Amino acid sequence: MNPTAIPALLDQRGRALRDLRISVTDRCNFRCVYCMPKTVFGRDYPFLARAELLSYEEIVRLARLFAEQGVQKIRLTGGEPLLRKDIERLVEQLAKIPELELTLTTNGSLLAARARGLRDAGLHRVTVSLDALDDVIFKRMNDADYPVTKVLQGIDVAAAAGLAPIKVNMVVKRGTNDGEILSMARHFRGTGHILRFIEYMDAGNSNAWQAMEVVPAAEVIRRIDAELPLEPIDPNYPGEVAERWRYRDGSGEIGVIASVTQAFCSDCTRIRLSTEGKVYTCLFASSGHDLRQLLRAGADDAQLAAAIAGLWQQRDDRYSELRSAGIPVIKKIEMSYIGG
Repeated sequence: MNPTAIPALLDQRGRALRDLRISVTDRCNFRCVYCMPKTVFGRDYPFLARAELLSYEEIVRLARLFAEQGVQKIRLTGGEPLLRKDIERLVEQLAKIPELELTLTTNGSLLAARARGLRDAGLHRVTVSLDALDDVIFKRMNDADYPVTKVLQGIDVAAAAGLAPIKVNMVVKRGTNDGEILSMARHFRGTGHILRFIEYMDAGNSNAWQAMEVVPAAEVIRRIDAELPLEPIDPNYPGEVAERWRYRDGSGEIGVIASVTQAFCSDCTRIRLSTEGKVYTCLFASSGHDLRQLLRAGADDAQLAAAIAGLWQQRDDRYSELRSAGIPVIKKIEMSYIGG
């Protein structure tokens, strides 16, 4: 299959379907304050029963159909995707879909033990969530008493296994970890890894988001540029969410994801498949569309493909633009549920 030969499937705003994010589990061993806060979810949160989750065979079948509709990149997410048993088996099956970039986002806690197997199975790259280098601040963010050294070890092992370039995502929350911006930049500069700073978002309803806690991407750039001079560089591809910058001395690049202060809805090419088979056409959607029911009711590939195409062609999501315009959205799906 050659994705460049597939006619673009366009939504109501002329955006092409290119990226699929698949949540493989709703479970996580962290309780990050911006995603699955312990104060709301607790330790005994009623996670989905195994029978409710899409099987690997169901995921692969849907992934192939999405690829036939123009998807060029799949990112496996969670929860924490490495908690899903035998995820290497899923990676191996997905890697057989031609001309598809296959990546995975992880909190890094299990990465050292799994990196080689994931690479051998056909995974191309990993993105690691890491919100601080200081152990006290890191544990305050992940609320799981997990040491940062273990995540850094996972990054090193993944790089050695060939899962590179590794992207490191830092969600920046004012008053909590914004003092770590420069420490993170200094640490990852010159490593070949790409550090990306993400504005703290109002994803879901449980993280008690306040606009005053957002550190604008422009401020992040100013702070780093004052010590480590930066210059902007062009995006890698249309619809790339991160604004790219490189160090003027050639020692690497960083990115900023400004979904709050600089809405990029107009270029969004992403669709999300939840753990139990619901499709969400926006990270901030309030409801999904059930593909699992179609799957298990015996729908053939043509019927499933028509459902996928119809969902995308009807899509008109632009939540971040509405937020910027002051138009409220009452209820949003939790980020931990569809993997960010």
